[in-house]
Amino acid sequence: MIVGQSPRIRKSFQKAWSALIALFLWDLAVTIFYFISPFPAPALPLTIFGTALALILGFRVNSAYQRWWEGRILWGAMVNASRSYARVVLAYLPDRAAALKAELIERQIAYVHALRCQLRRQDPAPDMQRVLGGDVPELERRNPANGLLDGSARRIGHAVRQGWIDTIQQSQMERVLVDMANAQGGMERLKNTPLPAQYRSFPKYFIRLFCVLLPIGLVETLGIATPVGSAVASFMYLAVLQIGDDLVDPFANSIHDLPLNSVTTMIEGDLNQALGRPAPPPVQPEDGVLW
Repeated sequence: MIVGQSPRIRKSFQKAWSALIALFLWDLAVTIFYFISPFPAPALPLTIFGTALALILGFRVNSAYQRWWEGRILWGAMVNASRSYARVVLAYLPDRAAALKAELIERQIAYVHALRCQLRRQDPAPDMQRVLGGDVPELERRNPANGLLDGSARRIGHAVRQGWIDTIQQSQMERVLVDMANAQGGMERLKNTPLPAQYRSFPKYFIRLFCVLLPIGLVETLGIATPVGSAVASFMYLAVLQIGDDLVDPFANSIHDLPLNSVTTMIEGDLNQALGRPAPPPVQPEDGVLW
């Protein structure tokens, strides 16, 4: 996630430069043809076209931003649930179950790291083995993060059978596990359900058509300045289109996405301190980007 104060115009230009060069050459050709040809430029209702296109882009960007913000809300719920889980584990389990307390909280740390890796299509094994050490059976599961939740629930059930907690305390701990499972399900829904094809394809087609027609409608007004004016206007539309592409997947591990490294490291620090252990240093921005 970009946390710097200045917008990344250079990044946007790098993504659109090939299309801008092609459009600039087309604008130049239209301008030259206008001055050497006896035929007048046709009157195009660019205002109507531009207004309709702006509305389409607005809907698309809003839809993409809603997905991005929902992902942030779900990870905020995961932060709260992780803290609540550590609190009830430490409060309900007796001192003679100190090893189980530490194991359950360590599994929660491994869980959030595993979930982050799964959403980013990365291998969760290094983080899970770093936290839990040795062989981790949950790595054999198709969904290791969900496997960690299942294993934690079984350990809580074992604590009930040992008489360390009662069924009321178990149900309260299970409620926190359900909250985490619900948040994970929402994240997986966002990751695995793209925007409808119409939202992804039609705006691109309409913008390309508009950028092609733009110099024809502007040349009579701008004259020799048409290539520059048309290219600037085209860049504005292409940049807005790129904003939607950047925000549509909040877990894609790009500079525009949620800073999951920072969030999971924060959770690890909070839970380690709950156990009386030192917290890892927080993730710092790199070149204005927080990962």
